[in-house]
Amino acid sequence: MTDTTLPTARFTSYSPVTGKPLAEYPVEGPEQIAEAVHRARRAAARWAALPAARRREHLLRWKRRLASSMDTVVATVSAETGKLRGDAELEMILALEHLSWAARNAGRVLRRRRIRTGLLAVNQGATVVHRPLGVIGVIGPWNYPVFTPVGSIGYALAAGNAVVFKPSEYTPGTGVLLAELFDAAVPEYAGLFTTVTGAAATGEALARSRVDKVAFTGSPGTARKVMAVCAESLTPLLAECGGKDAVIVAADADLDAAADAIVWGAMANAGQTCAGVERVYAVREVHQALCDKVVERAGALHPGAGPDAAYGPMTMPGQAAVVERHVKEAVGAGARAVLGGGEPVSAEGVGPVVLVDVPEHSAAMTEETFGPTVAINSVADLSEAVRRANASRYALGASVFTRRRRAGAVVASQLRAGAVSVNSVLGFAAVPALPFGGSGDSGFGRIHGADGLRAFTAPQSVTVQRFTPPVNLTSFTAPAAAKTRVISLVRTLHERR
Repeated sequence: MTDTTLPTARFTSYSPVTGKPLAEYPVEGPEQIAEAVHRARRAAARWAALPAARRREHLLRWKRRLASSMDTVVATVSAETGKLRGDAELEMILALEHLSWAARNAGRVLRRRRIRTGLLAVNQGATVVHRPLGVIGVIGPWNYPVFTPVGSIGYALAAGNAVVFKPSEYTPGTGVLLAELFDAAVPEYAGLFTTVTGAAATGEALARSRVDKVAFTGSPGTARKVMAVCAESLTPLLAECGGKDAVIVAADADLDAAADAIVWGAMANAGQTCAGVERVYAVREVHQALCDKVVERAGALHPGAGPDAAYGPMTMPGQAAVVERHVKEAVGAGARAVLGGGEPVSAEGVGPVVLVDVPEHSAAMTEETFGPTVAINSVADLSEAVRRANASRYALGASVFTRRRRAGAVVASQLRAGAVSVNSVLGFAAVPALPFGGSGDSGFGRIHGADGLRAFTAPQSVTVQRFTPPVNLTSFTAPAAAKTRVISLVRTLHERR
């Protein structure tokens, strides 16, 4: 870049724990993003031309560099998000697992495959191959600033693309560090993975930059704005939005295991997890016992940055007010707060809240709370639980607890969710080969697994004529009588089969 294209505006990132400044970063606009995309496109041509085995080697070098720099990355994540070191470490190891899987399996998943041609095209040899799209624009979230974007960045790179990444303005340092570590590990492909920093306007500029696809993670409201911008140039969009994930607890469930999982799923990372637990539907026979166990476990937790804290403060200013509004509205509508809910938000963060008898129409049941709260309602049976779980406009993840695994699988098949765990929460997130994503206000498209690799490619179909057919149906020179006989034969075969 020349001096005339360098951004002059800058912004500051702050610690959610102390409120003090952490660092300054440039606000990159259309000119800087256009240059980043241009550089990425040049690098993408060389990257896509590599054999899959060579791309694998380069990505595994980046993975090893991330692993050896884990302490630095974890410290940056903790400083920017306020999450505890253990939570940041868990995020890192999940990201490493996914990056490793994408690097090692892209060649197999995306290789050219032979396709059966069928009777009518028996003279043709057919194959399909998944070709990289080119340059992928990734717009990442602040709550999991490594794991979530790597689910797009790593898979897009493994599929043969370049990436321009816009991290959240709350976690710019983490995004910059990811790209720096890539350049350090794979210096011969500098520019293949670039981070640009800024707020909403920078994300909008990236969506307008005519990248070949945008992978977005964030709220449904912001997703609609990004989608409108992408629509102007018909840029395809993959959107992973929020969730209002439900847990169903059957009468025969292991209540201790269910309570332990519910508390972790609802409270970990201060509840700032798109696929975190926000609603629980327990059958009437075990509802009270489950509530008691959840309250006992959640009551032992408190937020903060000290060694005794279970989770950190809220990362985004104003999110605590959303939690407070949801709790107050629910209690005003007839719900009971059996734990927390009445205390003001402290400097350490939001304490755990457990609600019961929450009206299904209340915001605490219909809107994403994104805080350390959970609502536990009683239902008559599993059918009612499924019906209530499916009533949400979100459809990201869900969980089922029952000692009968076959029954759990049946309930899972009835849930309108992109991913379901039986007898655990978020079990699917730890399996790199499984696709992840939702529908409705939870977005569309899939990251992770083979589907996540294919999401960043375009399938190309190729046919090669192996021999000249006795009757060519796609020629004006073929005798009409011969065409009639072939059509009659094929019709007869289909009538009988």
